[in-house]
Amino acid sequence: MKKLFNSIDEYVNHFLELIQLEREAEKEFHLQEIKSLSGKEREKKGRAILNLRGRFVSEFIGGFKVYRFYRDNMPEHQIKVGDVVLISKKSPLKDGIEGTVLDKGKNFISVTLKQDIKNIEGKKWRIDLYVNDVTFKRMVEALYELSTGRSLFPIDVILGYGEPVSCVEEDTKVKNEKLNEFQREAVKRAVCSYPVFLIHGPPGTGKTTTLVETIYQHVKRGERVLATADSNTAVDNIIEGLLTYGIEVVRIGHPARLRKDLLNVSLDYRVQEHEDYEKLRMISDRIQQLKEEQEYYLKPTAQRRRGLSYDEILSFAQSGIKVRGIKTKKLKDMAKWIQINRKIKKLVKEREKIERRILREILKNAQVVCTTNSTAGGDFLKNQKFDAVFIDEASQATEPSCLIPMVKANRVILAGDHRQLPPTVLHPEAKGLSYTLFERFIDIYPDISYILRIQYRMNEKIKEFPSREFYGGLLISAESVRNIKLSDLTGRTSDHPILSDTPVVFIDTKGEFPEKVKKGSKSKYNPKEAKLVKEIIDKLLNFGVNPEDIGIITPYKDHEEYLKSLIQNVEIHTVDGFQGREKEIIIISLVRSNPEEEIGFLDDIRRLNVAITRAKRKLIIIGDISTLGKHDIYKKLINYIKENGILTDINKIEEETTLKA
Repeated sequence: MKKLFNSIDEYVNHFLELIQLEREAEKEFHLQEIKSLSGKEREKKGRAILNLRGRFVSEFIGGFKVYRFYRDNMPEHQIKVGDVVLISKKSPLKDGIEGTVLDKGKNFISVTLKQDIKNIEGKKWRIDLYVNDVTFKRMVEALYELSTGRSLFPIDVILGYGEPVSCVEEDTKVKNEKLNEFQREAVKRAVCSYPVFLIHGPPGTGKTTTLVETIYQHVKRGERVLATADSNTAVDNIIEGLLTYGIEVVRIGHPARLRKDLLNVSLDYRVQEHEDYEKLRMISDRIQQLKEEQEYYLKPTAQRRRGLSYDEILSFAQSGIKVRGIKTKKLKDMAKWIQINRKIKKLVKEREKIERRILREILKNAQVVCTTNSTAGGDFLKNQKFDAVFIDEASQATEPSCLIPMVKANRVILAGDHRQLPPTVLHPEAKGLSYTLFERFIDIYPDISYILRIQYRMNEKIKEFPSREFYGGLLISAESVRNIKLSDLTGRTSDHPILSDTPVVFIDTKGEFPEKVKKGSKSKYNPKEAKLVKEIIDKLLNFGVNPEDIGIITPYKDHEEYLKSLIQNVEIHTVDGFQGREKEIIIISLVRSNPEEEIGFLDDIRRLNVAITRAKRKLIIIGDISTLGKHDIYKKLINYIKENGILTDINKIEEETTLKA
């Protein structure tokens, strides 16, 4: 993992290599998923579309063929223009043809291929996402912007040799009076530090709230802001905060991926509300009418034209001369098709011109443009410049992902927490991507970061261990959460470990619940531990806890699936799936139990940090101390719970409950 780079060429080449490795790994991921899942299961995940009809459309530049695949009830999917896909009849791995998505609509996808598809019509086709190529391409484009000197953000700062200015603007008057002293200090520093500032927000400290206030301060100065994050959910959270300030926000992104209650700030909605939208609608209606009229005439395909150009067809049709064996009637029919087609093209150009003008006006008038990192590199923001870029969840995004929006401004404010999980990286040789820009900047420029300290999520006893181990003991519990407990929810108390008001409980399985591995899987699961979790859930529900107040976390995907087969009414996710989330009660099922005392990736302390900081009132951890206890971080955790919570085991609680499997 590199902190510093000697030149822009070294920097660009370093990340180009990692991006390419990760692209290949994603390809392998999709191949493995195609092997392990049925077509219907993959369609449900949005990475395949089944039962498509197809037809040849045209030749494309460079000898490529364009095919259109369509069906009436197209499901929601993740396939975008520019993505690499596999086209097949039934088995993508046997007869799949690799292609690139050229165009897409509500009920169709157009794909360019290097080879012919014979007998395409009259058969059912399947499209599988192979590589989500758009984001990779945009990362490469951002690196190109840097290498050609077109980036607005200072290159020396990115390489690690800059001298960012850290300062505090004491006169800053915050609008959100609820901000605590540390959040206010972060805002005061962020508004004047240049060209980069990092807001370090541990769990529950109001990182996004602080970021939103900082965005408002920049808008108040008349600055144009681009706000991004790697996920749509994080972008929506920023928008929700900005709207409480009355800021003019425009959200760029596919409407299907936006929160329904925020659709009125989407670019699509704003276009429809524009005073000139009626002109667009009328032109579109006219185009549709012409297309329907065009259907009645012969399309001048290469076979029908017999080498004649469109202009020649028009000329011969007008003179009534039969040419190359083509009858006059057929010539006139094709001529009419061409005339209508030219009208359509003219109207399409006119529509595009109006659309571009409307989009320019909307984006120009927006005080804040919000989008994902990847979409910031799309056509809508091509050549757009901003006064400042804000990136939330920057510690969960790879450095090339952050570059996509960063190159559009000469200053950036990043918010994140490098003590929680980094971005997921698939290729073992591309692990350098998990060392994020946020973490690298904190290592290189420690003076331009500020940590938020007051947390508003956890009971004091839940907060204390992660505060000591991961944040130097700096976290402070707000009075509103310091002593929150289970009985506040149920109105009942109990001395049973699971139902008591003791916030942290560890149940030792004492090596009696061995882990298992499914055939062909690298993941782990633990059937007996899962049954134990189910009985704990039943006990909590019978005690009066609402299902929506409980969350179950496990490090392993196979265990997550096994838990879901047993428990239907409670939210269950892997640690990665719960990052950024919280619940009143969290049950962590650690799975690992083996004589070799191997714990695999459980020794990633960031994964543990995320898992144990999701709970507000009650944290119940289930695991095998004989396997976990030899590892330093778990030894510390177990000792902490022994002194500050309840450390029990399946034998000790057997008399009071049926929890033992």
